[in-house]
Amino acid sequence: MSHDVLLNLWKKELGSVPDSVWERTTLETLILADNGLTEVSEQLGRLRHLHTLDLGHNQLAALPESLGDLTELSDFLYLHDNRLTTLPSSIGRLQKLRYLNISENSISVFPESICSLLNLIEFRATDNQLSSLPDSVAQLSRLRELHLRNNKLATLPSAIGKLSELRQLDLRGNPLESLPATIAGLPKLEKLDLRWVNSLPALEWFQSLEARGCVVYR
Repeated sequence: MSHDVLLNLWKKELGSVPDSVWERTTLETLILADNGLTEVSEQLGRLRHLHTLDLGHNQLAALPESLGDLTELSDFLYLHDNRLTTLPSSIGRLQKLRYLNISENSISVFPESICSLLNLIEFRATDNQLSSLPDSVAQLSRLRELHLRNNKLATLPSAIGKLSELRQLDLRGNPLESLPATIAGLPKLEKLDLRWVNSLPALEWFQSLEARGCVVYR
């Protein structure tokens, strides 16, 4: 029994994950990106020591509920560039996770379970179909970067103003009609990106943000 901690199978044209991978229960980093994968076995949940999991650039339409068993997942979870329309609710059990990327999928309803990831520092959900965020996004109290470029957001909940650690808010390419003034009260915001947003009038509080050194791109 080997005690490997890293398995890098990037771009190996696998098509499916070999069963032998699920035997390697000491793994801390598993990279399966760019393999044409259409499914991942429930056996994924056996890899209880994973800190990083990369499933990006595949053709996954769903993820196993056992994803939530990876409770040591702390560094990175890459799910970008797949065919996901939803996430398993069990993802909310990944309490140590600091970085999550679900960009370039077809997710239209914000997965509420993400709001349970209390240690999340960076969240990327660009190029999806999101039309709203839940008020519970306020629970992500450690979040520093929120990337929502190219979605279908017309506004954000005022609860976004509770993300007191937020440094970057990327809203490029959304059909925004309004934004809550609570954004102006985000004490650490350094960058608010509103480029390619043609539907939003200039808001008075932009100036107060800029006056204290936050860059507002528009």
